[in-house]
Amino acid sequence: MTRTTAAAPPTRRTSVFERLSGWAYRRRWIAVVLWVLVLAGVTVAAQAVGSDYRNDFSLPGTDSQKSLDLLEERAPVQSGESIQVVFEREAGLRDPGTQVRVESMLAKVKELPHVAGVQSPYEGFGISEQGTIGYATVALDGQSADVPADDVRKIMDTADAAEGDGLRVELGGAPIRAAQEGGGGGAEFAGMLAALVIMVILFGSIVAASLPLVIAIFAVGSAIGLIGLASHVATIADFTAPLMMLVGLGVGIDYALLIFSRYRSELLKGVERRQAAINAQDTAGRTVFFAGCTVILALIGLVVLGLGSLQGVAVAVAMTVLVTMLSSLTLLPALLSLVGGRIEKGVQKRLAKGKAAEGTQWRRWVTWVQKYRWVNALVPLGVLVALAVPVVNMNLGFADAGNDPESTHSRQAYDLLAEGFGPGFNGPLIVLADGTPEDATRAQSAIAAAEGVATAVPPNTIGENLSLIIVLPESKPQDQATMDLVDRLRENVLPPVAEETGARYLIGGSTAATVDFSEAVAAKMPIFVLVVVGLSTLLLILVFRSLLIPLIAAVLNVLSVGVALGIMTLVFQDGRLGVEPGPIEAYVPVMIFAVAFGLSMDYQVFLLSRMHEEWERSKDPTEAVREGIATTGKVVTAAGAIMVVVFAAFMLSPTRMLQQFGLGLAVAILADALLIGCLILPAVMQIFGKKAWWLPRFLQRALPKVALEHSGAAEEAREEERQPVGV
Repeated sequence: MTRTTAAAPPTRRTSVFERLSGWAYRRRWIAVVLWVLVLAGVTVAAQAVGSDYRNDFSLPGTDSQKSLDLLEERAPVQSGESIQVVFEREAGLRDPGTQVRVESMLAKVKELPHVAGVQSPYEGFGISEQGTIGYATVALDGQSADVPADDVRKIMDTADAAEGDGLRVELGGAPIRAAQEGGGGGAEFAGMLAALVIMVILFGSIVAASLPLVIAIFAVGSAIGLIGLASHVATIADFTAPLMMLVGLGVGIDYALLIFSRYRSELLKGVERRQAAINAQDTAGRTVFFAGCTVILALIGLVVLGLGSLQGVAVAVAMTVLVTMLSSLTLLPALLSLVGGRIEKGVQKRLAKGKAAEGTQWRRWVTWVQKYRWVNALVPLGVLVALAVPVVNMNLGFADAGNDPESTHSRQAYDLLAEGFGPGFNGPLIVLADGTPEDATRAQSAIAAAEGVATAVPPNTIGENLSLIIVLPESKPQDQATMDLVDRLRENVLPPVAEETGARYLIGGSTAATVDFSEAVAAKMPIFVLVVVGLSTLLLILVFRSLLIPLIAAVLNVLSVGVALGIMTLVFQDGRLGVEPGPIEAYVPVMIFAVAFGLSMDYQVFLLSRMHEEWERSKDPTEAVREGIATTGKVVTAAGAIMVVVFAAFMLSPTRMLQQFGLGLAVAILADALLIGCLILPAVMQIFGKKAWWLPRFLQRALPKVALEHSGAAEEAREEERQPVGV
């Protein structure tokens, strides 16, 4: 009798994610040591050579940039930054004894490093009409970023020494503000501590909860060291490091948590530790890889804006996300190999106690959402739209000394100058007249007669056929009236004078530069949004092989970012919640859009990928939504909560820019994880049903297949017969 041997089932080819995690799990000490060496190596190298962060907000082609370039070319002494030393004495500043003290102090300041010149308040118009407030101008030999903070502090200390006997001394100017600024305070520590508490509650184990934090620390530390070294060969802004830390901590914890939660889910199903780690990387790891690429794509999209060092910031933050993604895919499996036994014991104890599957409550929740799908879609959508509406009134600009804490030198100087010389004194317009002195005088007369001008100082010749006219607006630097004045002078007042005289007139200074930068951002923002949203939508079409789902995800992500910007406008621009009102930093909205859009996509990809697994298994849209949320709802909300507390902790930072970033990102993630992930997305998916997964046949044939789950996922799901899965 002939014996028939059953043919062995074809062996599925292992994926890159399986091979990578398998290697890291087996060679755990090699993987850990490699990461330790990377972190130690870049940290030591960065400390040895230091960093060379520098700002570059140049905008070639604008009036303000042409003005600065002309000054540097033909009057370099005038192109440096300046400091105002402000004096107040109720009895008057013209007292001979007071004048001697002031002049003596200024003589000492003139001898300090980086001081190019000093103009006494007793020269020209340096004392107010009342005679109680005056200012001296200290010209530096470079821009604020080029003058060391220690040398600026020497100027501050020398000036402060003249105080006493009724004389008050305050200092203002960009170098003073830069020297006053501190770091992130305790924001980073507060964020990590809050994240640890949430994860301990989530996992019931300090060992398990600490793994995502370890991943974040390795990733952020390595990325900061690399960017510190890169700052010597590329232009990277000085606020990059704290921003990298903010994003790196949130993303690092987030990515590691998503993979680790899938690992625990595999253990709860009885899968052996090593295979559980591999399965987690081959499912959640794929999602993390795709989500990370989406964030990087959004950040690289900032390059299309062409805004100086903002490009360096985008690349630096993208590098942080890349390093974080790599550490989640390689270091985490090694750490699971080392401490997986302890984690498995905790899982076994939980199973022994017979706790109900955590997905049960989420199934009940989603069933209710699906039953009342229209209400659960429209009501939260209305709330989000209402919260996003204030963004239409957002004013872009840069905070000045008027937004600093009242206790600072810069704010005190700002208030004194506004009191003594008018609100426009803190934001003068610098008009360069490239022509004869007579041409400059003609321009000064026209400017002085213009609406909104308080004073137009007579021209000062600073070079051959080059004169400087100081224009003081009637309004504060951040007022819309001042912005309108800049446009009015450029479009209506100076062009007729230029046509008559043949001279060239350029309006520069910090206020005009702010107008130019804000207008450049506003003009290029729509292109940036279209590029990021368009490319992300194409990627989602490839992954989910659907036209509707990518469009839903893109619209909801844009809405969550709109809510973030709307809340920022209410808090920081309108002064709600006791915050000093002022403009939204011009580069913050584009950075928040890039980061928040990518991070919001993370959660939706994670949710939709599990729905996709169920859809491939059952072809039942209701079941796909229910099981997708049931198996991911807890981890997504927990990850969202962690991201919110990490980002919100940066509200403790003394820097207004970091406060805006922290609030904006926290609000975007909160809206996405709570309202969108738990209500709107499942409700909308239920409304569209099978249509949500539709893709035209010609696209099915033309598009390459990009899977977020391994090829055996559907078969494994059939074997599980929809058993409850804990997360």
